[in-house]
Amino acid sequence: MTPWNNSDLTEIGTAEELDLESERADGTLRAPVTMWVVRAGDRLYVRSVKGVDGPWYQGTRSRLRGRIEAGGVRADVAFRDADPGEYADVDAAYREKYGTGTPASSTTS
Repeated sequence: MTPWNNSDLTEIGTAEELDLESERADGTLRAPVTMWVVRAGDRLYVRSVKGVDGPWYQGTRSRLRGRIEAGGVRADVAFRDADPGEYADVDAAYREKYGTGTPASSTTS
């Protein structure tokens, strides 16, 4: 996985949208899904409009790996669920950037 530097985190975190490709069990990537992205601290967060039932979210569960592209940065990433202790910061980042908040579901690292 790509180690983050502050420049990449800033470019991705300030991009309006992010393209996410989750990895299938055979190692190939699924078609990209476009979504909102925020940065909170040194992590990037994306959310599923349909929660854990969203098709893209279900796709991240098979390998917990994939690729993202936003703000001119393309990176291989690992997915993990956000910890409940992160929710308040992520909610605040979504409200500040997009004027709304939705339930937290996943983060990339």
